[in-house]
This record gives sequence, C-alpha cells and structure tokens, in this order.
Amino acid sequence: MSDDINIGDIYDKNLNFLIGSGASFGLFPTLSLNIKDEENNAQTIETLATILNDRPDSSAYSLLFMHYYKSCIEPVITFDLEEARSNPDKMDVIKNYEIFISTILTILQRRKNDKKCNIFTTNYDGCFTHVADEILQKGNEDFVVNDGARGFNKRYLQAKNFNSFLCQTGVFERHVSEIPQINLIHLHGSAYWYQEQESIRVNYQEKGDDRKIDEALFNKLEGFSETLLDDDKTIEELPKIELSEDEMSQFWNSYEKLPIVNPTKWKFHETVFEEHYYQMLRMLSYELEKPNSIFITFGFSFADEHIRNLVKRSLSNPSLQVYICCFDISEYSKINAMFEIHKNVKCIKVDGYLDFKSFNEKIFTLEPKAIKETQDPVGAQA
Repeated sequence: MSDDINIGDIYDKNLNFLIGSGASFGLFPTLSLNIKDEENNAQTIETLATILNDRPDSSAYSLLFMHYYKSCIEPVITFDLEEARSNPDKMDVIKNYEIFISTILTILQRRKNDKKCNIFTTNYDGCFTHVADEILQKGNEDFVVNDGARGFNKRYLQAKNFNSFLCQTGVFERHVSEIPQINLIHLHGSAYWYQEQESIRVNYQEKGDDRKIDEALFNKLEGFSETLLDDDKTIEELPKIELSEDEMSQFWNSYEKLPIVNPTKWKFHETVFEEHYYQMLRMLSYELEKPNSIFITFGFSFADEHIRNLVKRSLSNPSLQVYICCFDISEYSKINAMFEIHKNVKCIKVDGYLDFKSFNEKIFTLEPKAIKETQDPVGAQA
C-alpha cells in the first residue's frame, strides 16, 4: 500500500521540491554508512562527523572526510555522461530524472500563468542540467532551467537571477506567453562551480580532474572505509589509524578549495561560498512562507539541521503543505517523529523501498485521474 500526491491538488500552487542524494543513487553513493553506534543506530557521514568532531582523535575525523571525498565527491567531479550511457543501471537513473522533469513540465504547461517552480537540491552533481539538455535536444519541449548563472563565454552565479523569467511574444507583440521555467538551486554547492576572486563561475563543460586530490594521501584509508561500510561494526571499532600533521594539512588544504558544503553542523564556517549558501537558504525560507506553497522532498533524510530547522520554522505558514517521501519504514518512523506535531506535513511511504523509480511511478505521477482533475480548472480559466 502506498500514498500518492494528487496532482490536481497542487498543480496551481507555488511548487517547490527538495531533492537529495537518494535521487542519484546508482550514479553516485549516498551519505549513508553501515557502521552503528552503541544503540545500534546506523550512521551517515553527517551524523558520524558530528560525533568524531567532538573527540580528540583528529585523525579519525580527517579519515572520515577522506572516505567522503573518495566515495561521494570524486565520482561527481569526474563524472562523464558519455561513459554512463554504456551502463544500463546508470542510464536508469538518468531516465528517472527525465521522467521527473517531464512530469513537472506537464504540470507547468497546464497553468495559464506563473509557469515556474523551484527545485532545491543538496546534490553536487549535474543530473538535472544534463537531462534537461537531452530533453531540449529532442525538440518536443520548450522550457528553461534557470541555474542562477548569466554570461556568454563565462557564466557567473548571482542569487538575483532566480527572480527573472522568460516570456515569448508574437511577431507584433500582441500577446505574451510565459515559457515554463524550473529554477535549479544548489543548496550545498555544485561540482560545476569555480571560484574567481569574489564570484562563482559555472561551467558544465570542464571536467574536474584538476580538483582531484593527490592519490598518495589516501594510502591509509582502505581499512577505515571497510569498517564504515560494515554493518557488524560499531563506532568504537573504528581502526586507530594515525595520520601525521603534514598528511592532514595537505588533505584539508586541497579539500577546502572544493565548492561544496561540508556535511557537518558547522558546515557554513568552512567555505568561501558561504554567502551564496546563506542566500539560497533564505530563498528556500521565502518560498515556503508564500501563500499556497507546496514542498515535496525526495531522497533527503533531514539529517541536515539547518534545512530541518528552516522547514520547521516555515510550518507556521498555515497554507504550506509539505510532503516528505521516506525511503523505508525506518526512515518513515524517524522523520514522522520529527514532524508529528505539524498537521501540514504528510510523510509518505510505500511497501518496500521508495526509490526514484517508485517515486515517479507511485507518488508523483500523472495518472489519468490526476490529469483529468487538472484539465477542468485550467479550461475554466481560459
């Protein structure tokens, strides 16, 4: 048995999505780990980083982020879409993104006005932009993905650009029609961002090979990573591996140049991109405060306390409706407990695992019933 999101109830609202690492699973790993704490709770990079940060063993903390870089970041900054095409499992992930975007475009096209929505994501990858390009190349859809960047030979990111939209006029400007637009907001940074003095340049053509950290720095990581991924191990069983001050310094000097937010509660103290990150969080807050707003999350565990607390504050907006899609019954129980006092939050689960394919087929889907329900209101406005 599963719930779904009735498109007829939301198609004309202020639509906002939060997409986490679960959407890209199959292309890139998530932040989840198998190692457990003393109470048998499985850990994530985020929760374990908080625990290790409070301990005097700085080597363990550094090794955790070395693991995070090798397992989660390096695969993103070196991703090659053409290579992924030869792998059916990876192409399934790309197809899921295509279905999701197509569903959103169908919703936006049924509106008479305000044909835009916001996709907030904590992912560093470029799945949305890669897939949007492929949809546009087919020539069957006319839409805009606004990533906040402007420019020609060089494109620079500015928060104010999310306030713009594109219209199409007739030859004699006797009529104006909005082009469907998806605002794409990276809350934790992007592998395609580059710092240039006080600006952020966006370039989807460059590969991130120049950002790869020296492989020699990871020669002590293997046993540590194996323990992190062992569901029979506890935190106290992490191997005592000593890193020299020089090894840690070399790693962190390289790591801190990456255009990403660290998965720790102090993440905003650790990056030169912090001003833009704060602006994007404010944008999320503003959108959730608007009347008749919808907020749908998928692939996101709410372990990020900044986003979790922001969403909780926004729930004082009585016309905001939040749908949280939970991966399994364990996550459902945990997240339901976080938001149980809020009547405008609906946690969604399915029998088994709620992956991206299930989300598209069972939860956020244009079934005949949903399409029919959106046709009558649109026709009445015409």
